Amino acid sequence: HLPHDVVPRLAPISTGLGEIFYYSLSYKPGAQKPASLQEQLFELRDLHEYLVKPLLRTVPGVIDINESGGYERQFLIQPRPEDLARSGLTFSELADIIATNLENAGGGIVSHNGKELTIRAVTRANSLQDIANLPVKFAAGVKPLLVKDLAEVSYGSRPRTGAATSDGEETVLGVAMLLAGANSHDVAHRVRARLAEIQEELPDNVQLQPLYDRSILIDKSIHTVRNNLFEGAILVVAILFALLGNWRAALIVTAAIPLSFLFALMGMEKLGISGNLMSLGAVDFGLIIDGAVVIVENVVRRLGIRQRELGRALSPEERNQIVLDASKQVAHPMFFGVVIITIVYLPILALTGIEGKMFHPMAATVMLALTGALILALTLMPVLCSFLLRSRVAAGDNVVIRAAKAIYAPLLRGALRLRWIVVIAAIALFAGALWLFTHLGAEFVPKLDEGSITDVFYKPVGISLEQSLRIDMEMEKTLLKEFPEITHVFARLGTNDIATDPMPVSESDVFIFYKPIAQWPKTPGRPRNKAELHSQIGAVMRRLSPGANIIFSQPIEERFNEMLEGTKSELSVKIFGDDYDVLDKLAGQIKGILETTPGAAEVEYETEGRTPQLLIQAKHDQLQRYGLGAGELNKA
Repeated sequence: HLPHDVVPRLAPISTGLGEIFYYSLSYKPGAQKPASLQEQLFELRDLHEYLVKPLLRTVPGVIDINESGGYERQFLIQPRPEDLARSGLTFSELADIIATNLENAGGGIVSHNGKELTIRAVTRANSLQDIANLPVKFAAGVKPLLVKDLAEVSYGSRPRTGAATSDGEETVLGVAMLLAGANSHDVAHRVRARLAEIQEELPDNVQLQPLYDRSILIDKSIHTVRNNLFEGAILVVAILFALLGNWRAALIVTAAIPLSFLFALMGMEKLGISGNLMSLGAVDFGLIIDGAVVIVENVVRRLGIRQRELGRALSPEERNQIVLDASKQVAHPMFFGVVIITIVYLPILALTGIEGKMFHPMAATVMLALTGALILALTLMPVLCSFLLRSRVAAGDNVVIRAAKAIYAPLLRGALRLRWIVVIAAIALFAGALWLFTHLGAEFVPKLDEGSITDVFYKPVGISLEQSLRIDMEMEKTLLKEFPEITHVFARLGTNDIATDPMPVSESDVFIFYKPIAQWPKTPGRPRNKAELHSQIGAVMRRLSPGANIIFSQPIEERFNEMLEGTKSELSVKIFGDDYDVLDKLAGQIKGILETTPGAAEVEYETEGRTPQLLIQAKHDQLQRYGLGAGELNKA
């Protein structure tokens, strides 16, 4: 029943790159706050759960808000075994009695006095006192036995699987998840604006702090692309003025740049392609003006020759005819030349998977720009020539062309005399280029400096959440103290509430933000680049947690690596088998080999060692003696 052009696909509502905005909820410095850290984190988590999250979820393009850190407030009921035994109740019976009093109920519909009424019973216990006063057991003429007679009732939290820190303090961390297909730049801006609105609703002693905003990186990338395109256009215009020798002709060719670019932007809008480094960065102005240069240069040459032959300025009819003839003369070779360049990009459109997602926009944008340039070269360029090239046109070459010919002519004559040597040299150069190509190394995409560092901090397996948290907070304070290059640090350890990236509590994602490199201290011994900063940060972290493994990356790069291979590093070796001891031995051997490989750095285990466990081995004969089965033991 679906339209013929609709193809149903099962896909996640967010993607691996959907974490576009991180923020923290904390108390303002010097503000009044609860005395205990646990109560502070209870309060912050409540504010985030019941105020911040619901409002952020209404932002268009945000599919959900993930969170980490704090304590999730729950009613904690701790039975006293001796009181339970005296009452003749079991843990299960007490739990069942309490559960039946924690629900409201619907009772259908009843008609009364000509009106239809919906029956709803509001019986749910909503406070500690309500739960403590729930009746558990009745006896005739005796006060009923209450929950508080058998158990302690208080606020508590479920066992935590994760936590978050910021600049050395424990905090509540929120993450805005992007709807698949939405524009991350626009959504991140909307999230930041909504956070400013929510801040007005928060208590005076609480603040929302943006920690990571992907739109900042996007704005920097767009600024870089804009500058590069502008500088490229200026360079092309300068070369045109120098080589064509006619400023009017240079302006005509230059007009092809913005108009072809406009054609490409219109096509991108129709195809849903956003402007980014991959799509706009591939636009080559030299390719765009290729056809226009051929047309205009031939028109200028033919006009100059005809004016010299006649010894006078051309009439409008003569000029238009020469423009037409000159355009026709080179139209075919120019057309096929541009088409051949365009066809080169067609195979890129056949790429699938991650490769297709990455490079389809680039190929489509370039092909759109070249198509627009071809249309303009065949239509607009001749018309502009007929309007703008009315004055006398110099018939000879300008100074630049004469100088180039003076160098090129003897080289060409020498090459023609020694043609076999030239051919052999060309073949040798081609063979050398092929050999060099095989030794260049390769990367899937160029490295982008995101302006921040992500390091995956693997602490010893089996470490408790509390100890892991203490190490993270100490690490953040130390980094901020010892590195003036760093502006702020935050980390999340373990697993978020929505397990988009499940991790053990021994593993942390640490986000480190630094000043522009130009602002780094120039004193001796300080890092001069990111590689040196990585090395010194790694030394500090290993000092705080001996035996820790550290993998440095960047926020987007790390997620991209995980999507490609399921690991957070650029290169990983996976070993499969059913004997852990053998796998561990092989892993050590492989690690030793990789460490000696030129260019390898930070060769680490992703996980090292077995996870400690407390095993309870059932004695079935003893269970049978007491009339119990394995199910009762497991439930206990």
